[in-house]
Amino acid sequence: MSSLLTASDLAHEQEVVWLEDPECLDYVRQALDKTKRRNTRPPYARDGRMVGYATLDEAAEPDPDSGLYKRRVLFVLPHDRDSHPNGVYREGAPGEAVDPRTIEPKEPGAKTPRSQHGPSSIMPT
Repeated sequence: MSSLLTASDLAHEQEVVWLEDPECLDYVRQALDKTKRRNTRPPYARDGRMVGYATLDEAAEPDPDSGLYKRRVLFVLPHDRDSHPNGVYREGAPGEAVDPRTIEPKEPGAKTPRSQHGPSSIMPT
């Protein structure tokens, strides 16, 4: 599924559940995964680790063909900045990266200077 999410993709989100403190992450990747249930921790089959996921409201309906729900999963990969601060994403970020501090239910999140360029791009106020 596409990792560039829109508000319409997330219309039935009820809550974003964080498995790790989002304040400790410059960015997270996000994608829609198909799952059997709308409100339990979804399975995770990527490299890296799941750092959060969305639960869906009662009005969410499964896909009529597959019987599965589309839910947002938030994750980081082994080569991302949190694990390798001087690695490939020391500057820049993957296309699907958004600042976890901007994620809310039904909102896809936003790219910020911190998510796109790292904490060194933040100027003290």
